[in-house]
Amino acid sequence: MTVGEGNSAYGRKEFRRSKSHFTDRVTADGRDGWPVEPGRYRLVVSQACPWASRAVISRRLLGLDHALSLAVADPIQDDRSWRFSLDPDGRDPVLGIRYLKEAYDARETGYPGGVSVPALVDVRSGRLVTNDYQRITLDLATEWTDLHRDGAPDLYPAALRDEIDEVMADVYQDVNNGVYKAGFATHQTAYEEACTAVFRRLALLSERLAGRRYLVGDTITEADIRLFTTLVRFDAVYHGHFKCNRWKLVEDPVLWAYARDLFQTPGFGDTVDFDHIKRHYYEVHTGINPTGIVPLGPDLSGWLSPHGRQELGGRPFGDGTPPGPVRESEVVPPEGRP
Repeated sequence: MTVGEGNSAYGRKEFRRSKSHFTDRVTADGRDGWPVEPGRYRLVVSQACPWASRAVISRRLLGLDHALSLAVADPIQDDRSWRFSLDPDGRDPVLGIRYLKEAYDARETGYPGGVSVPALVDVRSGRLVTNDYQRITLDLATEWTDLHRDGAPDLYPAALRDEIDEVMADVYQDVNNGVYKAGFATHQTAYEEACTAVFRRLALLSERLAGRRYLVGDTITEADIRLFTTLVRFDAVYHGHFKCNRWKLVEDPVLWAYARDLFQTPGFGDTVDFDHIKRHYYEVHTGINPTGIVPLGPDLSGWLSPHGRQELGGRPFGDGTPPGPVRESEVVPPEGRP
């Protein structure tokens, strides 16, 4: 998610997401010059951002918290980029910077595009390594395996990758990015086309999940992570703020149960901060919500209600085990939880 994402899209009838400019990869063999090393990199995220939340969930499921430190930015940015105002003295305690833009500038002066999260930053040099949100989580699953915890799930199993990629492409086009295309549309036709595509895809996903617990195979995969980060924000922000209001998530029995199942799975709901989510969207997107008023609802208690999805079978972590307790420094404050 880029600083002020969407506000710059006004003046165009259709929202278009910028491609990641920095696409270096952190790999086991270090072929891009960035080898996997414990403690070398810092993952910078916003708890509000669905793209960054993918990386937060993957890091926790894979047990990479001991090897890849986490920096959480303030959900309310200013025009200088994501800021570390939640930290003492307004500086990230590891990188020593006030704004994520400083890591971008250390990598390249005058780069095109905005300052986005998730971002991997090299702790040694303070330079940005990558902001390729589509690739970061896949590499965490496949290139960081030597640092995975015992019992870590295989989130991108080789035998299922073609199917996972196909499902993720549809989810990205119509759901992950589709809600943004609806929310930032400045022409009625563009909005209606995007909104229609969102709910057409959600209906198809509901059909797919009616008889199976997870999107691909019988375990949690990267595809589930990517769908979850949009679903968990749907009623809180996309339904009202982005006008994706043909129906709410809670009104679809299958998708609502599926989302609750994942939310109650260690590694998912314990990373979600509804306070950050709501404050970011309603306060930062001034072109959509000029008053900056953050709504009181929706009622979050339903996220903890029984879902019954275990009756469909499936093994959430495959042959592995759930992650351990959340690190004390990363526990979501009470105001962000159901």
